[in-house]
Amino acid sequence: MIKKIFSLIAVISLSNIIYSANLQADDLATFDEWLSNIENLAIERGISKNTADNALNNLERNPRVIELDRDQPEFTLTHEEYLNNTVTESRAKKGKDLYNEHKILLNKIRKEFGVQERFLLSLWGIETSFGRYTGSFNVVRSLATLSHDLRRRDFFTDELLNALQIIDEGHIDVQDMNGSWAGAMGQNQFMPSSFLNYAYDFNEDGRKDIWNTLPDIFASSANYLSQSGWDDNLTWGREVIVTNDIDKSLITTSAKKINVSKSLNEWSSLGVKKTNGQLLPDKKLQAYLVYPDGEKGKKYLVYENFKVLMKWNRSLFFGISVGTLSDMIEYF
Repeated sequence: MIKKIFSLIAVISLSNIIYSANLQADDLATFDEWLSNIENLAIERGISKNTADNALNNLERNPRVIELDRDQPEFTLTHEEYLNNTVTESRAKKGKDLYNEHKILLNKIRKEFGVQERFLLSLWGIETSFGRYTGSFNVVRSLATLSHDLRRRDFFTDELLNALQIIDEGHIDVQDMNGSWAGAMGQNQFMPSSFLNYAYDFNEDGRKDIWNTLPDIFASSANYLSQSGWDDNLTWGREVIVTNDIDKSLITTSAKKINVSKSLNEWSSLGVKKTNGQLLPDKKLQAYLVYPDGEKGKKYLVYENFKVLMKWNRSLFFGISVGTLSDMIEYF
């Protein structure tokens, strides 16, 4: 019996050694070996061999992508500094001019998806400065490089396969699929997974083109918000002042935890007012009290649509900037 137990332990130990060795072999695979593995995964997923070959053959690792991934600057901007960088009068004026230029198209998209035009323009302006800066990295090369790396291999492998599927479906050629170093693409900076979930062929030409076709760009952003729970009857929120001490458990300071809501009437009774000192509207509308920069910084009441913006980019600074710019575009 003892011999059998020792034999079993030996088999388990040998299996663990073999498993560890295989893990190390996978981890230390060359870039070309890794691309062969990706091609097999792509074909298993139903992507054509021709697409996989064209996209992955002769592909070279991009060291600059790894440098950027390793050397992301620590986020040290204050909320005020972030707002000053992203929400400017010139950007609001540009947004208003573009609204007037594309009003008919934007109105059609609002009717179909139930998303106010100003939010689509604001997202467009903040993400890529209205399409001026969409990224110059080849998305497949960037994602292949990050997929081969170990830091977030599973995530970027999935995104690489998604990118190959997009190419295989004929939406864009591999050489034209450009974006950020991390794989965010087009004028609304969708990751490939977001593209597959939300990109929309609004001009019905058989391609979902978020790089160059404005009807598809606007409709894709609108579809993202709509599918994420956007309410066309609501705005995003408002800046407020607070005249009394508020229980800290009621205050949101992180995008990871926006879960304590009260009606505007209830917030009014706690000392929350408009920035001009007047009372909040007498409505039962639910809102969350947000301090993006702590007690000494600006304060906001935000509504459910703000939580939808958090699905786009989980950052209080980002969401408030999108909302603030949208207000400026509307009233410019």
